[in-house]
Amino acid sequence: LKGINFNVKEGEFVSIMGSSGSGKSTLLNIIGILDEADEGLYTLDGVPIKNLNETLASQYRNKFLGFVFQSFNLFNNLNVLDNCTIGPVQILHEPKEQAIQNARRLLSLVGMEEYEKASVDTLSGGQRQRVAIARTLCMHPDVILFDEPTSALDPEMVGEVLDTIKKLTTEGITLIIVTHEMAFAKEISDRVIFMAD
Repeated sequence: LKGINFNVKEGEFVSIMGSSGSGKSTLLNIIGILDEADEGLYTLDGVPIKNLNETLASQYRNKFLGFVFQSFNLFNNLNVLDNCTIGPVQILHEPKEQAIQNARRLLSLVGMEEYEKASVDTLSGGQRQRVAIARTLCMHPDVILFDEPTSALDPEMVGEVLDTIKKLTTEGITLIIVTHEMAFAKEISDRVIFMAD
């Protein structure tokens, strides 16, 4: 990555676009503290993110960031509701009942409330991705990073996931999405970062 310079404000929706191999996912991994830049400055909530040990990096990720990946990354041995509550209970130490109530509200937001007892391996790709979005929201992130959330989906399922992401713009969360969906990015983004070369 060369010559990258931008800010993302609280509550903004920013799309990152560009051809395959242009560094979109690398940039997202740096923002998400999964990778570290060799040089330059990255600050998150005013704190420089540099030379963090994994414990500290994990604390920052858990405090600020949520991830939605192409491949869903759900626990296939758990049902939908348990996928959404395991993080808040185990990592954030939320009381179980509170985590369940919050998960049900967020599953409703993404249109998956009737599937809370379903095993995730019985769901379509679009449904799994909507559960993944709800699960991410259950961790109360300030920023959600989406890495091509529709690329693993059949074309007819893309719309339902994009509609779900569109709903999140009313929740006041900062959203950064790597996407090839140009019409969607144009319609919904506050800004688009286009990466070339």
